[in-house]
Amino acid sequence: MTAASLVARCVHGLEPTVAAEVLRRGLGVITHIGHREVHFRVARSPAPPGLIGDLRTADDVFLLAAQGSDVGVPRKGAAALAGLAGAADLAVLARLRRHHGGLGAITGVEVSASFLGRRNFTRYDVEDAVGHALAARLGVGYHSRRGGAPPPGHSGWRVTLDGERATLLLRIAERPLHRRAYKRRSVPGTLHPPLAAAMVAMAGIEPGDTVLDPCCGAGTLLIEAVRQRPGIRAHGFDLAWQAVAAARENAAGLPVTVTLADAGRLPVPDGVADRVLANPPWGGQVAPGGLLAASAGRWWAELRRVLAPGGTAVVLLPGVGELPLGISQGLTPVHLQRVRVAGAESFLVRWTAPRLG
Repeated sequence: MTAASLVARCVHGLEPTVAAEVLRRGLGVITHIGHREVHFRVARSPAPPGLIGDLRTADDVFLLAAQGSDVGVPRKGAAALAGLAGAADLAVLARLRRHHGGLGAITGVEVSASFLGRRNFTRYDVEDAVGHALAARLGVGYHSRRGGAPPPGHSGWRVTLDGERATLLLRIAERPLHRRAYKRRSVPGTLHPPLAAAMVAMAGIEPGDTVLDPCCGAGTLLIEAVRQRPGIRAHGFDLAWQAVAAARENAAGLPVTVTLADAGRLPVPDGVADRVLANPPWGGQVAPGGLLAASAGRWWAELRRVLAPGGTAVVLLPGVGELPLGISQGLTPVHLQRVRVAGAESFLVRWTAPRLG
């Protein structure tokens, strides 16, 4: 089997995290890190087929199909990108896709495009130019995203323009990796699963740890935690019955307990948590309720209470203005990572509690 060049797409800011996961799992050698992309080359005899499709911190994984120069700003540039379709070795791509756990024959084509900077063409212009060319080469139908979601069985292609290069990619799996099968129910403010997986990795969870999420929502953080770190004790709490019900359904069959409780007064002893993972309601999609509605400081005081001496918390913050509240409780921020989710800037912050003595 020919060595494959792959590209993992991710949340902006998680590029180093995805690269670290690729290396940690021995999936390949990193060849390039760009905007929301990590390129890597797998060995001729990679880990078991399908393992690449289980990258937790990546939004999606693609085969690198073709590359050329960025076409720039002019409107005619979109049509020129059809040349990427002509440069792709479709037979080799189909074999590599099957080897890495993807679908077999390509029965239809759909294309998604994105680019950095202003252009005199739209993403749909790019998608249609490349999509029609691919469909003609493959002898199958093309579904334009101007008309909505494609029917089942259409292969997912992606075109990116980063100011220097134009890249054509072919998705390995039938659907994007970030669409987790366990996410049967959702609630407002639910966390993006690859971002939750990155928070789990940042927390350094060990087997046997007790892991708490005081504002668990649909349970995403704890589910990602038990999938990455089997053998832990995972407990979630939320003030809303809808969230508790969603988390319980999503975590069905997993060692996760979910309880109705106020994050400002959790029903647990002092120092019980080795790790805390949290995406608290800071007033964006979800307004704080209960004791947190009266004071954001209450959340930090309770976090400090439940953390074991030397314990670690990873918290998603909407800005750095929250840092002084955590520091005032004796917590120490030891790592800060800026990410961008759904167009909004946020920060992943790892905190440690003081050790005894």
